[in-house]
Amino acid sequence: MIDFRYHLVSIVAIFLALSVGIVLGTSFLEDPAIKATEIFANQLRVSNEEYRDQLEAVQKREAANDAFVTDAAPRLVQNALATENVVIVEAPGVTNAVREGVQDLLVKAGATVTGRVVLDESYIDAAQAPLIEKLADEAKPADMTFPADATPHRKVATALADAIVTDDPAQIGKENPVAAGVLDAFEAGGLLTVTGAPAKRAALAVLIAPAEPYTGEGAAQQANAIVSMALGLDETGRGVVMAGAPSSATTGGAVAALRDDAAAAEKVSTVDNADKPMGRVVVVYALREQLSGATGQYGIGPGASGVEPSASPAPTATSGG
Repeated sequence: MIDFRYHLVSIVAIFLALSVGIVLGTSFLEDPAIKATEIFANQLRVSNEEYRDQLEAVQKREAANDAFVTDAAPRLVQNALATENVVIVEAPGVTNAVREGVQDLLVKAGATVTGRVVLDESYIDAAQAPLIEKLADEAKPADMTFPADATPHRKVATALADAIVTDDPAQIGKENPVAAGVLDAFEAGGLLTVTGAPAKRAALAVLIAPAEPYTGEGAAQQANAIVSMALGLDETGRGVVMAGAPSSATTGGAVAALRDDAAAAEKVSTVDNADKPMGRVVVVYALREQLSGATGQYGIGPGASGVEPSASPAPTATSGG
């Protein structure tokens, strides 16, 4: 009979053979494996260096382009909005850099910025809809009638627009006595804050979109609240442009929401690269185009029809002062 010692010797022999095989296999494969890994790592390093160099080159070209447009901007927009009055409306989440850049170029284009209306976070808060509607119903002029299907945001936009913009050249620069208490009521209700004198009505408005897209379940409703404001301003004034950064034209962004609304896109112009000098120049051109009765979607993001109006209208005649 085969005894236990035979089994033990067999098992030891098997493990010894495996050990010898592993050692021999590793010795034979060690150099090729290491060399192949080194070659691959070196290729990755070279590729990364090339991509880094390309990125730096693109960044340098972009910085040079921005510097050139910044220097040329005063000439590019000179008298484009001569004697026009423009009001700025800011959605919650607007960056100072975008707003200040747009406002500065409006002034360089000859416009008078009557003031700024900064919407509070409560304006886009779905939970605040009953309060928003109550404020609109109480603050609106007595002779103003809202459509039966008007949303709370559309009611606020209509009442606010009546107080800060007009399409009547004779009324530009003058307060609307009928809507005199609207801004005060909305400010007291925590819906917005006011800087300057937006009650001295303007013909044109720039609505600055939030820096970041809305996310979550209420994203569409929040973006549409900003679109409602744009439509209210458009219906009462002579033109409005919604301006934002490229992110505003992506899913959840206010610019994207407006462009996706066919009826709104036929009335309100958009610029999705207003964070850059070129985009701010286009904001001026788009406002001027609005005065001519035309509308366009401009920038570099989804839904843009071009970088700028295809044929920039000539400077307009004086419509206000």
